[in-house]
Amino acid sequence: MKNTILLTGISGYIGLHCAKELLDAGYSVRGSIRNLTKGQEVRDTLAAASVDTQNLTLVELDLTSDRGWDEAAADCEFVMHVASPFVLANPKEPKDLISPAIDGTLRALRAAKKAGVQRLVITSSIFSMMGSMKTGTFSPSDWTDVDAPDINTYTKSKTLAEKAAWDFINEQSDDAPMELTVIAPGGVFGPPLGRNITGQSMSMLVQMLSGKMPMVPNTAFPMVDVRDVAKLHVQALALPKTAGKRIIAASSEPHGFQSAAQFLKDEGYKGPSTRIAPNFLLRLLANFDREVKGMLGILGMHLGSDNSQTRDLFNWTPITFKQSVLETAAAVKAIQDHK
Repeated sequence: MKNTILLTGISGYIGLHCAKELLDAGYSVRGSIRNLTKGQEVRDTLAAASVDTQNLTLVELDLTSDRGWDEAAADCEFVMHVASPFVLANPKEPKDLISPAIDGTLRALRAAKKAGVQRLVITSSIFSMMGSMKTGTFSPSDWTDVDAPDINTYTKSKTLAEKAAWDFINEQSDDAPMELTVIAPGGVFGPPLGRNITGQSMSMLVQMLSGKMPMVPNTAFPMVDVRDVAKLHVQALALPKTAGKRIIAASSEPHGFQSAAQFLKDEGYKGPSTRIAPNFLLRLLANFDREVKGMLGILGMHLGSDNSQTRDLFNWTPITFKQSVLETAAAVKAIQDHK
């Protein structure tokens, strides 16, 4: 049995996959959820994916409250901080998204430091690197300018939360500083572990499949499969060379929603449309729709990533975007047919 890991946000899309990878690898997992009433659902979801949950315990943590964090991190060797709000729509009050992201990250760091945790792995996003770019190639050395035009609140939250984490790490003054590794996923596809397809990561594909998206935005950026994201999180725990690094978990080439729709049409799905929405139309709709307004920053984007560090460190060959899209669609259809 490997040592205990605190995994925040275990009930989320990425969190469940991380839990599966950790438990399958022999770790003892202490998973956090906002309300313990969801605990049985988490256990049932993992059990349905053939995961042995004998070494899983669940604790209640809230990103906006100090309660329980020190106890949750006690006796843990590592902390994996995945929990963070993810919505594309700009909230009426930006602080409603930004504050939990920053404060939750700092709570995880403070609790981990107090517990003597060796390494913390945090889920960030490539939007913390590329959010203010439109073309070219970004790398782990790039940072998003949160004051650039049309930057959505989610992008600001991920950028500011990650900067707060690095500031915390760099300000340590003791002889045994805690190590930080940041995993920055691209646009995430891939089959969900459970039956929940209502989250932001899945909703666009669900809309495409149902024919409720008559046009797709003109944008293309690096994508990744959720299973690859989880594997990189877990591998980063025990790989010394990842300490102090920002790891891009995304393809090197850009992918657009138009190509995803084409993959689906070629497979026989009737709902997806490959028509590109004119930018001016989306800018007009943004005056009335907060989700459309949240997309303005990525309109006209055509960005690749320099993921050579990830490939070298992990000997990583990512799941292809086509495979990820088609397997996600098959999973969504199976869930919908089961209802």
